[in-house]
Amino acid sequence: MSERATFLVPGMTCEHCRSAVTTELSSVAGVASVTVDLDTKLVEVAGHDLDDAALRAAIDEAGYEVA
Repeated sequence: MSERATFLVPGMTCEHCRSAVTTELSSVAGVASVTVDLDTKLVEVAGHDLDDAALRAAIDEAGYEVA
């Protein structure tokens, strides 16, 4: 069964932000897809056996903070 995780990342403002966050999250084990909405500042991750701490660390590695 697929899992979903949603994060509010207020620092994202442009396509570079979207790309950086998507790239880092895509490298996390279990992640099948990443959707970034720059208008709402929401990042949705879908996949299997998602590790919340690993997802938050990937967003941090991209240079952004989860609110």
